Amino acid sequence: MEKKKRKLKGGLATQILIGLILGVIVGAIFYGNPNLPKYLQPFGTIFLRLIKMIVIPIVISCLIVGVAGVGDMKKVGMLALKTIVYFEIMTTIALIVGLVFANIFHPGTGVDMSSLTKTNIASYVDTAKKATNKGFVDTIINIFPTNIMDSLSKGDMLPIIFFSVMFGLGVASIGEKGKPILNFFQGVEDTMFWVTNQIMKTAPIGVFALIGCTVCNFGLKSLIPLGKLMILVYAGMIFFILVFMGIAAKLVGNSIIKIIRILKDELLLAFSTASSETVLPRLMSKMEKYGCPSATVSFVIPTGYTFNLDGSTLYESMAAIFIAQLYGIHLSIGAQISLVIVLMITSKGIAGVPGASFVVLLATLGTCGIPIEGLAFIAGIDRLLDMGRTVVNVVGNSLASIFVANWEHVYDKEKGEKYYQSIIDHKDHKDKLKSVEA
Repeated sequence: MEKKKRKLKGGLATQILIGLILGVIVGAIFYGNPNLPKYLQPFGTIFLRLIKMIVIPIVISCLIVGVAGVGDMKKVGMLALKTIVYFEIMTTIALIVGLVFANIFHPGTGVDMSSLTKTNIASYVDTAKKATNKGFVDTIINIFPTNIMDSLSKGDMLPIIFFSVMFGLGVASIGEKGKPILNFFQGVEDTMFWVTNQIMKTAPIGVFALIGCTVCNFGLKSLIPLGKLMILVYAGMIFFILVFMGIAAKLVGNSIIKIIRILKDELLLAFSTASSETVLPRLMSKMEKYGCPSATVSFVIPTGYTFNLDGSTLYESMAAIFIAQLYGIHLSIGAQISLVIVLMITSKGIAGVPGASFVVLLATLGTCGIPIEGLAFIAGIDRLLDMGRTVVNVVGNSLASIFVANWEHVYDKEKGEKYYQSIIDHKDHKDKLKSVEA
């Protein structure tokens, strides 16, 4: 009886995968039926809200505990500098990879625009206008909060990170008096990770609902005319992970394959929900277990959600060239270099707003002479592309925490190897159980 129960339960990744497959099947069967999203969407929305509920308390408590443990403003400053340098290098490489793939394979050349379905992008246009009015400089200024309670209510991550770092340094500076405060936030951190584990039990239901709604609304037929773009975007992302992230991992004596194996549950969840936030708490927890100090993880990963969106930047450069090719516009090398520079700025200034990748493109295309109307042709499949780029963003931020920790000479490789081995041993044990049950 016990064996049967274990077999039915399965692991989180298995349950999420079942939810994903069932969601696709149900969405395809009821394609175009307006009632299905009406019934399913609340389940997906509730799951996403539960995740958003826990993100900020975890980030604050982890940062305060981690920074207080470091207790040195110079060390925290160097950590921040190295993090930003790493982010800029990787996102620039991602932009260039997107350009190279689009120039080699020409996904927009020869596509019949009359076969494409247009989607209303008015809501993205409004968001883009608000975001571009702020600009990159304003984004930097807004890191420094005037009212932390206002930032908490809005979920503005950068000012929350800044406040938490300063608070952690303050706790460290008052010595023994700060211990009760530190113990309190350590308790908050432990409690919120317990809450995370409970919420994650509902992940398969959330995935089923979100995927079911997506397929029901857009169907599978809408993919055919833009199939080449979709295949190319995913191929570019896989290439970027295996080659450039692989090189970065190798430079610090690690393996990108190991990181992917450790994060398989989180990557499947991120892919299914197209949301990096859904995996943030577990991502931070796993990277700590893999040998990165709490201070590094709690600073690098949340900051990376704004400044290190490798998958998003790769997609943005590829989509920009795709639209230019769609309209028969030839972009010279100089024009493409200008495009990269503009994307580097706008992607940092607009990160964090809803539909960020789409908003970045709206803010960028016009400045490079590419019709923004072309975005209406790919808006219908944006959700499916978003699923892929979310996975790249998650892998990129996990790797960033390892790379920066190693750069700071605080990465515990022995602890990381033990954790990785425990995961492999656990998988082997489950495989043996399955063979016995069979």
